[in-house]
Amino acid sequence: MTQPVTLKTAPPTPGGLAAPGALSPPSTADGPLPKDHTQAILETTKQVAALLKRTGKPFALAGSVAAFAHGLPARFQHDTDFCVRPEDAETAIEALESGGIAMRRAPEDWLVKGRAGGEEIDLIFELARRPVDTELLGRASVKAVDSVWMPVLSPTDLMESRLAALCEHYCDFGDLLPMARMLREQIDWERLDRNHRSAPLSDAFLYLLERLRIIDRRPERAGDGEAPL
Repeated sequence: MTQPVTLKTAPPTPGGLAAPGALSPPSTADGPLPKDHTQAILETTKQVAALLKRTGKPFALAGSVAAFAHGLPARFQHDTDFCVRPEDAETAIEALESGGIAMRRAPEDWLVKGRAGGEEIDLIFELARRPVDTELLGRASVKAVDSVWMPVLSPTDLMESRLAALCEHYCDFGDLLPMARMLREQIDWERLDRNHRSAPLSDAFLYLLERLRIIDRRPERAGDGEAPL
């Protein structure tokens, strides 16, 4: 007759430490998994937006949080980005400092940095290698970001800023592809083609999108001798 098997668990050890063989928190080969900053970055984003609204000056959310506002999954890096006009920079800095956010000058001359709740903040005065202006901010649409309404850069301007950032030292299409797939119907691809066809890396990415059938083939490539898709 088969004897029943009794499963035993190791008793807790003094001090609350896990016993040998007990489950431990997930980790990588280099140590514990990094902390999820998603909600903390969203809270910081809402705080900054509320302070910028009080200035009465135009601004817009940018970066990965803006992409999230347009429908992409939350894949935040380490900060939240806002665009303001260069002439409004001091007003924006004073508004954030009055709200308890520590601001500091960055080595780059096109942004300043801040920190709140342990999260980084970038105030950007130049996007896609051009100064932030009223026209750019005017194309922003007001969207809810974790229940707080704020202006968000248009999908086309978001993609353009990412294309302009491509260079020989940073050419990662991995983050651009999901954005292109999910926002393709909201992006003015003709405008991006006109502005970036002379840039090898941006043009290569647009060609990749054609080959993946994410966007239509551009007219100048229709007769380039390649076999039709």
